[in-house]
Amino acid sequence: MKTTTAKTTAARALILSLLTGTACGGGGAASAPSTSPSAGEHGDHAGEHGDHAAAAAPAQHEHHGGMPHRFERAEDWARLFDDPSREAWQKPDEVVSLLQLSPGMTVVDLGAGTGYFLSRLSRAVGPTGSVIGTDIEPDMVRYMKERAQREGMANVRAIAAPTDDVGIPAGSADRILVVDVWHHVGDRERYAARMARALRPGGAVAIVDFTLESRRGPPAHHRLAADKVIAELRAGGLSAELATESLPDQYVVIGRRP
Repeated sequence: MKTTTAKTTAARALILSLLTGTACGGGGAASAPSTSPSAGEHGDHAGEHGDHAAAAAPAQHEHHGGMPHRFERAEDWARLFDDPSREAWQKPDEVVSLLQLSPGMTVVDLGAGTGYFLSRLSRAVGPTGSVIGTDIEPDMVRYMKERAQREGMANVRAIAAPTDDVGIPAGSADRILVVDVWHHVGDRERYAARMARALRPGGAVAIVDFTLESRRGPPAHHRLAADKVIAELRAGGLSAELATESLPDQYVVIGRRP
């Protein structure tokens, strides 16, 4: 009993640090706890994250050699990722508007976690469009499937993605959204090339991540400057530039396939 109580107390302390921005905190994470949180942490990470593809199995691991994480028990994570207070700093409507979606498009929410962005993406592409939420954590995929059914999002499907690829056929996506995930990817230039391959000609990807100065997000040594993200996307064969936006803690880089 004492051991269980100690673990619960430690998990709650980590959650508090995430919410105050002192630790890595998601669309697809923080420094991996040894147990799932009682109130959430994850990509969809809130204190750090909105969305995230952070765990391939219910055990600690590293995504592409990036930050180690563990994301099982999706219902627990959802309490944080889908907290209404997230809207104030994540500005999901503004993020989705930057994708310039239109009816009939196919959009991938890469490392979607609990699916924080799915309903907005679903409305934007309409009944003739398609939304694909991906994650490498099986329970997140399960949760997204149930969420799509529960919320009547017939144009949404959730799939398990491999750790080294987008998980969809080449040339099948119009847009890819990557929220609070990119700093977890180890071989980012290679992954950028995989995203370029998944896009249709003229397609685009939006990378949303934390600024170096943000009061939220991962530890400083895990953060990426926007210029570095731009260089990584360009190395993967995409044109890339910084978007104009008003997010208080994050930047948005838009990459396009010629």
